[in-house]
Amino acid sequence: MPPVARRVLASAIQRSWEQVCRWGAVGSGDEGARRYGRFGDGTCIAFPPGAVFGEQWIHVGSHTMIGPYVTLSAGMAPGQQMVTNPVVRIGDRCMIGRGSHIVGHLSVSIGDDVWTGPYIYITDQNHTYTDVNTPIGRQWPVESSVRIGSGSWLGAGVAVLPGADIGEHVVVAAGSVVNGAVPSRCVVAGSPARVVRWYDESSGEWRSGSPPG
Repeated sequence: MPPVARRVLASAIQRSWEQVCRWGAVGSGDEGARRYGRFGDGTCIAFPPGAVFGEQWIHVGSHTMIGPYVTLSAGMAPGQQMVTNPVVRIGDRCMIGRGSHIVGHLSVSIGDDVWTGPYIYITDQNHTYTDVNTPIGRQWPVESSVRIGSGSWLGAGVAVLPGADIGEHVVVAAGSVVNGAVPSRCVVAGSPARVVRWYDESSGEWRSGSPPG
């Protein structure tokens, strides 16, 4: 293809894709937003999405941005009836990075002003490993609620597993795996995640290592 023709074609494709992404996004006034249990004003889900189903069990607050290729699901398959409502709750003014997965079965609660890097994974369900002779994928899963406190930041590639309870204003370092309780106003890192820096309320200073007690 001649260089001039290639440039013209490339420009046309790029402009077309920009328009597709713009008009394919789901905003608060769109038909797609009405499928959600709640979809706040000023919220947007970028195009293209990941796997999205169980929207009626998913509540999203106001002025929240959910990036492209993000999977949002309640249950294992479309049409499944859930025992809690909402199953997934995302608060106001949140930012969910591209390629992330938020998969709820019982309760995943994300507070207000929570921002994440790309490709995070949050779930409240995991398979058991009670029988060494049965394939793990066929063993019945267990569920445990997940909470992420307001004002927190999750770095790229973080995994938040069943039973995680992350406090307010917490930084979770990139690549960390959280599977337990995390106190407010601290930095955690590693797999499993451990406190590496914490805010001392009495002195108003940051301290390294784990807080006493």
